[in-house]
Amino acid sequence: MRTTRIAAPLLLAMLLAAGCAGSTKPNEASPDTGQRPETAAPAPEDPIRTKLNAMTLDQKLGQMVIAGIDGTEAGEQAKSLIANDYVGGFILYKPNIESTAQTVRLLNGLKEANRANPAPLLLSVDQEGGRVNRMPGSFVSVPASRDIAKSGDSKKARAIGEAIGDQVRALGFNVNFAPVFDVDSNPNNPVIGSRSFGSKASVVASFAAEEMAGLRAKRVIPVAKHFPGHGDTSVDSHLELPVVAKTADELRKLELVPFAEAIRAKADMVMVAHILLPQLDPDRPSSMSSNIITELLRNEMGFDGVVITDDMTMGAILKHYDLGQAAVQSVKAGADIVLVAHDYAKAKQTLAALKQAAQSGVIAADAIDRSVYRILALKDRYKLSDAPSGPVDESAINAELKKAIGGP
Repeated sequence: MRTTRIAAPLLLAMLLAAGCAGSTKPNEASPDTGQRPETAAPAPEDPIRTKLNAMTLDQKLGQMVIAGIDGTEAGEQAKSLIANDYVGGFILYKPNIESTAQTVRLLNGLKEANRANPAPLLLSVDQEGGRVNRMPGSFVSVPASRDIAKSGDSKKARAIGEAIGDQVRALGFNVNFAPVFDVDSNPNNPVIGSRSFGSKASVVASFAAEEMAGLRAKRVIPVAKHFPGHGDTSVDSHLELPVVAKTADELRKLELVPFAEAIRAKADMVMVAHILLPQLDPDRPSSMSSNIITELLRNEMGFDGVVITDDMTMGAILKHYDLGQAAVQSVKAGADIVLVAHDYAKAKQTLAALKQAAQSGVIAADAIDRSVYRILALKDRYKLSDAPSGPVDESAINAELKKAIGGP
């Protein structure tokens, strides 16, 4: 009995001590050890999200437009688009490019004007080779994609992609609207032809993917075009709206094969064509269709990069739609950037229409933020800046081009 009487108070003391210990609040320092509690590490800051959150609506919408310019210098209209509309980038064509030194001055002038803006400019050009050649005449000509593929060696496309990358980057460009991922399946096609690597989807996929890798290796953003495939059209979308009657299954067997390879190779940007595909969307061309941009390209094929439209000032759009409303519909369908490659007034019209749609809720605020986040992330990934370019060593670039092409 004596043992029981002694044990009971001891047991009670132990229970009270356990109870006191159990009452300690989570993360509270233990009075016995004096140790500080462990706390969860703060979530790492996302600098792109921070930049996005600091931007005004005008600055966000500006990032979603690439505009063209008139003339051969950074004129007042281009500077106004930068200073007042925060435009995200520009595209230059042959009339804008007279010489190497002049092109460097032009692009440096655009960069200088953009220094105060939240993000560097996308400075783009179509340098495919063959008949789509925008470079000054002092550079060696790049062969057409079809001729590159005739070599049978896809690594040649990689070497040419690297040489083109050095060429355009030396002038100050950071985006090349190439390579062409279209399959040249229609001999009556008036716009693709030799711009394609060939009539076999597997050949196009391998050669275009290698050229894309070559451009990327030189820190030039490649653009896979023209989704979902412009190879079987018989109408030039610069002039009119092409119609392709293929089903989604037919596209998957041919036109989409190279684009699937581009996505597998982590393509950064895809350009969507102006083509009406009634079997997929009877009402809107591909560049304005959520069925094609969101459902097919993003959801089915898994593309998570930047989507840009083909030039909205082409006949395929302007002959059938109001430009501003077409741009709004493209963004609603899932496009991140609207390309308005000609005419200052058309760029202003597009920006005004996007702003009105954003303010009225026709374009959702979170959709704008998703697009601008992708654009800012792309610029950050390529470490773009508005630092000036030049001088350009044409001899070295021409030597590299000749070596890649395989000429004397």
